[in-house]
Amino acid sequence: MPKAAVLDPQGNAVRDAMRHLGMPEVRSVRIGKYMEIDVDGQNGDLEARLHGLCRDLLSNPVIEDYELQASEVRGSASAKATARQAEVRSE
Repeated sequence: MPKAAVLDPQGNAVRDAMRHLGMPEVRSVRIGKYMEIDVDGQNGDLEARLHGLCRDLLSNPVIEDYELQASEVRGSASAKATARQAEVRSE
């Protein structure tokens, strides 16, 4: 997602269209990107390496924050990286 301080013209256009199409309650829309990354194994430093890849490769830290969520899928570890264009959360 875009950082809060970064303008999101695509999100504003979607918000305006939603209002025009009968949803005046919509206050704001932020447009970002979402990635699912399936990984094998449970290596001890796996999460730290995934954070590094999110920070250095998958997001633009100047305008984005990222959030990394780990979950179990079909018996294997799965990491879901959510990046927001102009805001990517790091939690």
